[in-house]
Amino acid sequence: MLGDIGGTNARFAVLPAPGEPVCLLPRALTAQTPSPVEAIRAALAGYQGAAPRSAMIAVATRVDRPIIRLTNAAWTIDAQEIGTALGLERVTLVNDYAPVATSVTVLSLERGDLAPLGAVMPAGAGTRVVLGPGTGLGAGALVPVEDRLAVLATEAGHMEFGPTNDEEMALWPHLERVGGRVSAEVVLSGPGLLRLAKACAAHRAVPCPFAKPNDVLAAALEGEEFAGHAVDLFGRFLGRYAGDLALTFEASGGVFIAGGIAPRIVDVLQKGRFRQAFDAKAPHDAWARTVPVYVIVNPEPALQGLAALVTHPDGFIFQSQGWQEA
Repeated sequence: MLGDIGGTNARFAVLPAPGEPVCLLPRALTAQTPSPVEAIRAALAGYQGAAPRSAMIAVATRVDRPIIRLTNAAWTIDAQEIGTALGLERVTLVNDYAPVATSVTVLSLERGDLAPLGAVMPAGAGTRVVLGPGTGLGAGALVPVEDRLAVLATEAGHMEFGPTNDEEMALWPHLERVGGRVSAEVVLSGPGLLRLAKACAAHRAVPCPFAKPNDVLAAALEGEEFAGHAVDLFGRFLGRYAGDLALTFEASGGVFIAGGIAPRIVDVLQKGRFRQAFDAKAPHDAWARTVPVYVIVNPEPALQGLAALVTHPDGFIFQSQGWQEA
């Protein structure tokens, strides 16, 4: 069984055997389901195949022990509890961006899994970076090490994020702080998009007409000017942050953007100032222009990446925690 548990959604699938297509199961909303065990039971209720013998579950938080609490939801993920309740032999927990990183080894531009931002360029053989704004902001990297790929899970979404010009300086006093900070996740997430809209409204001294991130997205896609300005800012900030991560990891293999927001605003990112902000990395702007950038539009990259990890365990080096039946 494969699981991708985030702050909003918990997605599940079954991999019947290595190399076979994944069988997607119904997803659950974390806020409306009491526990991961109940969510998994509900997902498996209509599955007609053989019962899974083991599980690999990606979770949206730091994975440093076999019992962890989600960063942006109330669930506690307990590997032993899940294994015992479901009669599994083994439960493995990984950071949610580990399988997103491995997914780029199986996703394809030709199959329509990826949408380019800027010119379509062949990816190099070097490090690949993945990031994704959703309920939070995840990031990771896939680094070649001899004949394997090392999966680096990070908490880079919690790095500081600041203004770079007069327009942004004027906006920053109106931005809501989280824990007293403006991190990248504070602006580059679903809640972050709403914070940007509220800050823009406060700067203009007008009421903010939006109550939820989806309100901003929907209005922007319908051509509403105020929402469009907030989404344009979001795209520019996302480009800057993605370019910074490309520099950090020297990501000649490309940058891949996942999450729940980017696939919905591909047109905005392609036409807007994303690539301009990504490339503005003097003295390394010429190098930045050579880095291919794609939005992952495949709806379940983490589940595809988990299947790759299970199918080719010797091809990857990754950190995990878990429980195994004695």
